[in-house]
Amino acid sequence: SIKNLYVFFSNQNANILIAHKYLFSSDSQATHNGFSYSNLCKMAFIIFFAIFSIFTFIIALYLKRLSKDYYLWAPCKRLKTVDGSRLSEKVYVVPGTTVFGNNFDILGSTPETIFLWCRELYRRTNGKSYILNFFRVSVYSITSPEDVQEVFQSQTLITKGVIYELARPFLGDGLLVSSDQHWHDRRKLLTPAFHFNILQSFIEVFKNESLKLIKSIKAEANGVVNLHDLIPEFTLNNVCETALGVSLDDIPGSKEYRRSIHNLELVMVNRLCNPLMYYETMFYLFGDHKKFYRDVKVAHDFSSMIIEKKREEFKSRQRAGKLDEQANKRKRYAMLDTLFYAEARGVIDHQGICDEVNTFMFEGYDTTSVCVIFTLLNLALHQDIQEKCYQEVQNLDLTTLSIFEFNQLEYLERVIKEVLRLYPSVPFIARHCAQTTEINGLILPPDTEINIHIFDIMRDERHFPDPLRFDPDRFLPENSVNRHPFAFVPFSAGSRNCIGQKFAMLEIKAILVGILQNFQLLPVTTLEEINFENGLVLRTKENVKVQMIKRKK
Repeated sequence: SIKNLYVFFSNQNANILIAHKYLFSSDSQATHNGFSYSNLCKMAFIIFFAIFSIFTFIIALYLKRLSKDYYLWAPCKRLKTVDGSRLSEKVYVVPGTTVFGNNFDILGSTPETIFLWCRELYRRTNGKSYILNFFRVSVYSITSPEDVQEVFQSQTLITKGVIYELARPFLGDGLLVSSDQHWHDRRKLLTPAFHFNILQSFIEVFKNESLKLIKSIKAEANGVVNLHDLIPEFTLNNVCETALGVSLDDIPGSKEYRRSIHNLELVMVNRLCNPLMYYETMFYLFGDHKKFYRDVKVAHDFSSMIIEKKREEFKSRQRAGKLDEQANKRKRYAMLDTLFYAEARGVIDHQGICDEVNTFMFEGYDTTSVCVIFTLLNLALHQDIQEKCYQEVQNLDLTTLSIFEFNQLEYLERVIKEVLRLYPSVPFIARHCAQTTEINGLILPPDTEINIHIFDIMRDERHFPDPLRFDPDRFLPENSVNRHPFAFVPFSAGSRNCIGQKFAMLEIKAILVGILQNFQLLPVTTLEEINFENGLVLRTKENVKVQMIKRKK
């Protein structure tokens, strides 16, 4: 009974006090009410051991129950199977190098070694999906088109993975990192900015920048061209002029802006190498946070300056009664105009405009430049394919090409698709489980991360025979008919597919047409010399170089 327990513990407390008294007594043989010092010590030890045993037993029961839902040493939530079978029977669980899951598997790695590690996991699992367990989060890594289809067609898996949170200080709540209703509203708002009529006006920008690029290459006098130095500058110009309606070359501080964008990506790539740096507190204490936020401020100040300038022009047209949205769409149009019209309707505020502009600038220039660089490299390495492309474009007039004529370049488009298959600008796509999710017989608890390794999927021989061979004819209709529709997803798919994929294809074609018409490409860098690096976009450790020889007219 409670009364007896009270009496028992009261007596034990009294005995402990007696033991304490005799512990410090000079007479080790002293007694009190029949208790010797040694007996009191034994009794105290027995009581302590009993309490400790009970406490340990309770903790063990709690941990056993907790272990059903968590990997205790990682620690992170445990994935389960729908049918209750062992998880290892359904999917490969990557063993960690320590008892703490996979937390220390990539600690201290470089972007290059992490990229190789991901490829090794793909080979180790024979192309099957696998699970990694990191601190507080499990990662389900997908390498099959069937699972990709489930994710991309899901109406609940639209939240981007936590990896993209590294870019939030720069991108804010822009389209790349936003989720839920906020993302739906912004996607609906921005979709008209990539309408066919507006893309037609962008064509003029692409052609003008392509002509500038040709002029710049000619200055090299048939020399070796470092594509990593040359191409990103012009793709950033394209994005700036189409997004903001201004040329970077005409704006003071543009070089500093280019530098800041490049530095921001480098810091984020380095953070990817250390899971501890994913957490803002750790990044603030031990990372390059001062450098990162300094470059964030440079980029924000630059874009805000342009936005304010363009807003004043917009308001001037508004006061002059020349603000006809449909009429302006038929003229040179910028994505910023769409945002200003939305601001006038109260749909978006200044911060929202800044977030979307920064997002478009960040997403648009580097992904496109990666594709252009690898296309030029592969054309240099495959002279027969380069000649077919040249035959297709040699008689075109770049200055008058329409969007319809660009879309008629079927062989060049197949070449670009084959480049995107082998060298996807975005090598993986991450999604976050906001709720319990079932995929392929697995139950993914909330906060599980899903990594879709499209780099591996699009090099899988089950979908692309002889996958490392560069063959644009893979994308002929007759060769694509039996291919899984989600085996080739360089622009993602589903509701969160790339909003600017048609924009990107037109920009890439404009650059390639101009170069092919004026230069023959010869290889300098070989594929064997290239070492890829892990990042939000596909990166190489080495600069890619080709030689460009002027064609004889």
